[in-house]
Amino acid sequence: MRDRAILHIDMNAFYASVAQHLDPSLRGKPVVVAGDPEKRSGIILAKSRQAKAAGVKTADAIWQAKQKCPDLIIVPPDYAAYKRYSKLARLLYYEYANQVEPFGLDESWIDVTGSLRLFGGDPMLIAQEISERVKEELGLTVSVGVSWNKVFAKLGSDTDPGDGIIEITRDNYKEFAWPMPASKMIYVGPATMRKLHAAGYETIGDLAHAGDYFLKNRFGKIGFMLRSFARGEDMSPVRVMDPKRADVDYVIKGIGNGLTAPRDLVCEADVKALVWLLSESVSQRLRESLFRCGTIAVGVCAHDFTGYSRQRTLRVPTCLTSDIANMAMELIRENQPLDECHAIRAIHVRTSNLVTMREPLQVDLFGDAEEVLKRERIDLAIDELRRRFGNKCVHRAVELTDEVMGTLDIKRDNTVHPIGFLR
Repeated sequence: MRDRAILHIDMNAFYASVAQHLDPSLRGKPVVVAGDPEKRSGIILAKSRQAKAAGVKTADAIWQAKQKCPDLIIVPPDYAAYKRYSKLARLLYYEYANQVEPFGLDESWIDVTGSLRLFGGDPMLIAQEISERVKEELGLTVSVGVSWNKVFAKLGSDTDPGDGIIEITRDNYKEFAWPMPASKMIYVGPATMRKLHAAGYETIGDLAHAGDYFLKNRFGKIGFMLRSFARGEDMSPVRVMDPKRADVDYVIKGIGNGLTAPRDLVCEADVKALVWLLSESVSQRLRESLFRCGTIAVGVCAHDFTGYSRQRTLRVPTCLTSDIANMAMELIRENQPLDECHAIRAIHVRTSNLVTMREPLQVDLFGDAEEVLKRERIDLAIDELRRRFGNKCVHRAVELTDEVMGTLDIKRDNTVHPIGFLR
């Protein structure tokens, strides 16, 4: 049986490259995409190659980045543009295969096994053609990894410094991949690496030869999965795409949104304004995906950077903005006073335990299904207005109690894309 031919394509310095393509005067210059320091989100989100060469790192504070690179050019994020370029890239990938799986906005796997004969029979030829087309048609560069499995394909693109193609085969993977630090492999994060290091396991090759007893006792089932990854035994499929969405039909397990407030929140009115703003975004995305949630959670970061998270399961699933916001507020009130001594820096609202809206609504003995559906219809009508005229065409009064937060379009400008390798 023939091995699969899988590409992993990573668009280099994606946010910064999009900014440089949209504004040609930025090309060849040290550019970073960064938040607004006045809103306390002033960290580096992405950097161009020129900024990277000057030592600028993602998550640097703006002042730190400027110390490293005095000529640094700072541009604000443009998520609408990033989504547009991401979609254009995937539409290009679809011309080579019908199995295209995104891994965030700037990365995708493509399984070209079935279409090899249409493009010369060599996955390296397809990788080269895609690389050239992305550069010519979108003005961006990509790193491409080629292998018989998704893990090594990604390892190849991650290893390339930019605008290159690396093939990891059954003949070379032991020489190429096994000497690398285990942290280079997907899902080996800092915590996992610390455990491996403590036991004397440093490289991907070490992990490939780890014993059953060690893996079971230190990591459980995920340890055996990581060992399989290191051995090139990953058989997970590249998921079939949905051409209309330029995306894959992935399973959504939760929808959430969070924000660092422009200033510390020191009273209930401050907290309520942000909670409703976040809940509005989350509930709108729930309804767009035709889901109701069964669990609502909040995460709170205090002014001193301590924090906590709390969640509650509902008796009846909901997609109503008011239900999500009121429950989030209740969870926060139960866990702290809302005053200057307990100032809040950031809040995250998340929903999970999702059920489809296509099924009839089940209410409890004391619930009023008709009233719930009526309120859903009102929220859906507001969604349609926002879809046609923009998210800021309708505001709730509670969101306007703060002058700065009232101007935010949090759904458009603070979108989270929860696409992961494991689902």
